[in-house]
Amino acid sequence: MASHGFWFMGENAAGSPSQSPTTPRAWCQAAAQKFTGGIGSKLYAFLNVGEAEKAAQAPIKAEDESTAESCGCNKPCNCPKTSLCFSDLYSTDLLPALNGDAKTMNFLQEVVDILLAYIVESFDRSTKVIDFHYPNELLQRNNWELSDEPETLDDILISCRATLKYAIKTAHPRYFNQLSTGLDMVGLAADWLTSTANTNMFTYEVAPVFVLLEYVTLKKMREIIGWQDGRGDGIFSPGGAISNMYAMLLARYKMFPEVKEKGMSSVPRLVAFTSEHSHFSIKKGAAALGIGTESVICIKVDERGKMIPSDLERRIVEAKQKGYVPFFVSATAGTTVYGAFDPLIAIADICKKYDVWMHVDGAWGGSLLMSQKHRWKLNGVERANSMTWNPHKMMAVPLQCSALLVREEGLMQGCNQMQACYLFQQDKHYDLSYDTGDKALQCGRHVDIFKLWLMWRAKGTIGFEAQIDKCLELSEYLYNKIKDREGYEMVFNGKPQHTNVCFWYLPPGVRYLEDKVEKMKRLHKVAPVIKARMMEYGTTMVSYQPQGDKVNFFRMVISNPAATFEDIDFLIEEIERLGQDL
Repeated sequence: MASHGFWFMGENAAGSPSQSPTTPRAWCQAAAQKFTGGIGSKLYAFLNVGEAEKAAQAPIKAEDESTAESCGCNKPCNCPKTSLCFSDLYSTDLLPALNGDAKTMNFLQEVVDILLAYIVESFDRSTKVIDFHYPNELLQRNNWELSDEPETLDDILISCRATLKYAIKTAHPRYFNQLSTGLDMVGLAADWLTSTANTNMFTYEVAPVFVLLEYVTLKKMREIIGWQDGRGDGIFSPGGAISNMYAMLLARYKMFPEVKEKGMSSVPRLVAFTSEHSHFSIKKGAAALGIGTESVICIKVDERGKMIPSDLERRIVEAKQKGYVPFFVSATAGTTVYGAFDPLIAIADICKKYDVWMHVDGAWGGSLLMSQKHRWKLNGVERANSMTWNPHKMMAVPLQCSALLVREEGLMQGCNQMQACYLFQQDKHYDLSYDTGDKALQCGRHVDIFKLWLMWRAKGTIGFEAQIDKCLELSEYLYNKIKDREGYEMVFNGKPQHTNVCFWYLPPGVRYLEDKVEKMKRLHKVAPVIKARMMEYGTTMVSYQPQGDKVNFFRMVISNPAATFEDIDFLIEEIERLGQDL
């Protein structure tokens, strides 16, 4: 007789002649008995939701211990596990293979065990942030090549372990290298669920819940910006660079809608404006849209890295006198290096005066809108035509999660829609405004919303506020600790506006040099050497860079909710330890 698969229980499957295998309780009990140990009783309780009280009265009889083996935990436990040799199994033995249910669950449990061990280790300060190897060495340590023949599931598990072994522990409390750090457990769970659902965001018919959650969340974000009743539009995109490019695309279409069909030859010479300290994505977007990097005019900044409004107005007037058409100003709320916030009110006044689209790149600093204590730094953002906001940075939502918010409703649709009849049929039986795919540049669009939405449900707005305030408190602690400490020099005077703390560490061998040229030449090499030693020891990671005429300096940023005052103290001591002989 042919097998009916894992979920077929057969006659009297529940072990009782009085129960039909089609009754819920019998079916759940039989299903649970397919598994050994604790997972059987858990599965029974999970599947038998409707008969919870009966489940408590009729516990599953555990499988004989002789048929089970140790689960493989690193510490003593009593959790048995089905004996399964993955070295004899392949991906074709997993679902949707016939009778692949149990093998699939065992395999995925192994993967989850690997992931959970890595998560716990990532938060352990006694472990390394990174197990660093040079590229050629890492290529030789493992076989990363792709082959024509399939590998066993055992090989696949080995690959999973190896990948995480050499991965950077971005959740580690002493990882300060990038603007996106940390690992939120609810966000992680949401990411797992998103991958399990494995759908596309282009239409309501294939992603009904996710489309509605994006609608609800974008409206909430627009309300927080200050747009009346949260009206407007928006979309989640693959990162802040793409969100910024969307804004430039919309600004061009708003001024010259004919460009969509006729191209750049139909419009005059367009020019955009952004600060000298803005993100490189503004120029990259101009290049991608055919506007050209030479058409992006960089505006001077003050000593703190903020755009100077008078220079912006001067350059707009100059451009108009040359016959160019100013169409886009990108102000920055939280620059990448200094963490500066451009004066949005003054910039908004200029944009209104000259009828230019105002965009706010708040990829890094936009999340400060969640904080009653710090949102004043974005005063004037409500006057912007568009805003980029990356919750995967200061809000610690797992990568990637970037939103473009637009004040004018319907503009995105008009700019980007192509009305493909095989996706966006006009005679569907529901409200077509929820088919969001035609306003996006992409066709296939990843579900990025669920992580943010579920974390917001778990924390509430006040939870995000507390998290953001804590990070800014830690940065102020670092600033106060090193501003007058021997061997440290701040890149600019005054308390930072964001969590960016920029400083030089001057080792004893550099500290007392009188020749300024030689001193700067040697100081330029200090941060790279200390950073390399950090990575080789694996103790911590913090970024460095030059800026303008300034030699390499450390840029400390704090966005990791796991970081503490003790971690800041450790960083200072580690920099001094690693640089004492320089």
